[in-house]
Amino acid sequence: MIDYETTVDEKQLNSLALAYMGDAIYETYIRHHLLQRGTVKPHLLHKEATFFVSAKAQSRIIHFLLGLDMLTEEEQGVVRRGRNAKSGTVPKNTDVQTYRYGTAFESLLGYLYLARRTERLEEIIRLSIQFIEEEKGR
Repeated sequence: MIDYETTVDEKQLNSLALAYMGDAIYETYIRHHLLQRGTVKPHLLHKEATFFVSAKAQSRIIHFLLGLDMLTEEEQGVVRRGRNAKSGTVPKNTDVQTYRYGTAFESLLGYLYLARRTERLEEIIRLSIQFIEEEKGR
C-alpha cells in the first residue's frame, strides 16, 4: 500500500466509509481465492464470487462470526455501528435487515484493513471463505 504523510483514523470514519473500503478489500481477497482455486473463466469467476460477496452471504457470515463469540468488544462495536448505519439506498435483491448485516461485515473488514490489522483481517476472511464453502458443500 502507498504510504501517505497522514493516515486515516479508522475510529473516526463513519460506518459507510468503512464498508466502502471493506467491500473492496473482501472482493479482492475473494477474487484471489477463486483464482487460486483454479477458476479462470470470467463468467464463472463472477458467478462464484457472488456466493461470497452478496449481502445475503455477508449477513450469514457476520451472524456466524457473532455466534462463534470470537469478535472483540471493539470489533462488535464496529459491527453494531455498521448494522445501524443508514445508507439512504434501498437494496435491490434483499431485505433491509440482510443488507444492514452485510454492511456490518464490510465495515468490520474496512476497519481492520485501515487499522493495518492484516493478520486479524485475514483470519476473519479465511473463516468467512471456509464458512461459505462448507455451506455450499465444497
